[in-house]
Amino acid sequence: LAWVLTLICLNICGVIAFHTNYRTQTRNHVRIKQVYRTGYHLQPKKNWINGPMYYKGYYHLFYQYNPKGAVFGNIVWAHSVSKDMVNWIHLEPAIVPSKPYDKYGCWSGSATVLPGDKPVILYTGIVDLKPSPGHQVQVYAIPANYSDPYLREWIKPDDNPFLKPTSENISAFRDPTTAWYNNGHWKMIIGSRKNHRGIAYLYRSRDFVRWTKAKHPFHSKRDTGMWECPDFYPVASKGTNGLDTSTLGKGVKHVLKNSLEVTRYEYYTIGRYDLVKDRYIPYNTSEDGWGGLRYDYGNFYASKSFYDPRKKRRIVWGWANESSTQSENIKKGWAGIQLIPRKVWLDPSGRMLLQWPISELETLRRKKMELNNVMVKKGNTVEVKGVNTVQADVDVTFTFSSLEKAELYDEKWVEFPHHDLGKSICAVRGAMVEGGLGPFGLMTLASDKLEEYTPVFFRVFKTINKKHKVLLCSDATPSSLNPDEYKPSFGGFVDVDLATKKLSLRSLIDHSVVESFAEGGKTVITSRVYPTLAVTRNAHLHVFNNGYEPITIKKLNAWSMKTASIS
Repeated sequence: LAWVLTLICLNICGVIAFHTNYRTQTRNHVRIKQVYRTGYHLQPKKNWINGPMYYKGYYHLFYQYNPKGAVFGNIVWAHSVSKDMVNWIHLEPAIVPSKPYDKYGCWSGSATVLPGDKPVILYTGIVDLKPSPGHQVQVYAIPANYSDPYLREWIKPDDNPFLKPTSENISAFRDPTTAWYNNGHWKMIIGSRKNHRGIAYLYRSRDFVRWTKAKHPFHSKRDTGMWECPDFYPVASKGTNGLDTSTLGKGVKHVLKNSLEVTRYEYYTIGRYDLVKDRYIPYNTSEDGWGGLRYDYGNFYASKSFYDPRKKRRIVWGWANESSTQSENIKKGWAGIQLIPRKVWLDPSGRMLLQWPISELETLRRKKMELNNVMVKKGNTVEVKGVNTVQADVDVTFTFSSLEKAELYDEKWVEFPHHDLGKSICAVRGAMVEGGLGPFGLMTLASDKLEEYTPVFFRVFKTINKKHKVLLCSDATPSSLNPDEYKPSFGGFVDVDLATKKLSLRSLIDHSVVESFAEGGKTVITSRVYPTLAVTRNAHLHVFNNGYEPITIKKLNAWSMKTASIS
């Protein structure tokens, strides 16, 4: 079986910095660290995050970390383990720069568990800092002790690096994927670019030591730029179970995801794997390019998936960077969090993937409150009381009696960038802009007088040919009074049949992050926010409606979330 370890691409952060006013700086540092640090999202004490694998009863999380200071460099693989992907134990770093081929950093990669339950890590080593961002080669490492379920120590064999760029771009040759096996060969892809064309190069090996580049790229697309952190895996046409990375056969489709260095977004396609030509061919059900499908339409990047053999599911992990200022990152002493792991499977339509937070997260649910059959008319709000609103899990279903009042979709919006269409519409049709059917949804992390709030909401449009479009928005614009924060409005369309006249939304709220899942995970948006007033006990949660069509809270469940154990 080929199981996966995923390692998320590099992103900047800071460490604690003390200035001349020691007491004030220390006090401010403690306050910022406490109010914005998440309670049930995994994050390191300092610096950067990466991704997971499953081995001998433990989930392993490796994250990139600079132990020597606040600047980029000296990248090591720090290491944590968990029984449930919710509560974690920190271990010593697993891989550190120690050889000429990774002297300037051990960058992203993946792992494959070979026959005999033997994991192998493939990662990108940085030989030299020039040309920027570095001269890149591929390296492998193996455990020093296969019987250790914690995998505390890793060895770099003497035949490294196992792959050097020949005709490939030496500064754009990184992030080897989990390998899969067929036709007598192990195979894996590496992200790259040639001019503005994004490329996934394919490599084959019979022994997992000597690798040969295929004559043709596994897949490429013009005008997409560098492909970082590529991910390739199979999905079942029916059901919610995941598949091992090497699975083939009837009823199996494949997914190729790429992280776009230029836009800092990701996109994926669903397609077929041509075994004869060893190439990936996407279906025409979605765009193969910047405007393609995304796991998440918000603050989400450098994701990778892995197959969990314990529960026979595929899990996607994503990383969210900070949207606060550099000086605030330095005060916090950390930047970037790992988002909640999500189970992923193919939608029954076959056109998209569905995502949902892993069930283990529900073990953190504590105090619960409910609302049932509460009508909310235009301009009204209903406060959700009785739970810890800065650290909560909220699941709500809205109903409405008619689609007649849905506002007309403005055909002039075709002028917006097509890959940012939803985001652009949410920016001009915010939560306070009156509509017909919507905007309605949640006001998360709201201050007493609504000076600050982060709304997550639906808006329904009708087109000139009388079809309907549903837009989900997560708008950080009113989230903070701090003028220096990056406060974008994010948006994504929801592919849903409105015949039932209902829409569902689940939001995971955790101090400085709001992850929202619409319609059972058809559309997902993550926002990072930094309120100045709506923190700790001063934060509130409301349901709101600013549309002329009344909506009903058919059912709302909200839970306070216990802080995860991370030691």
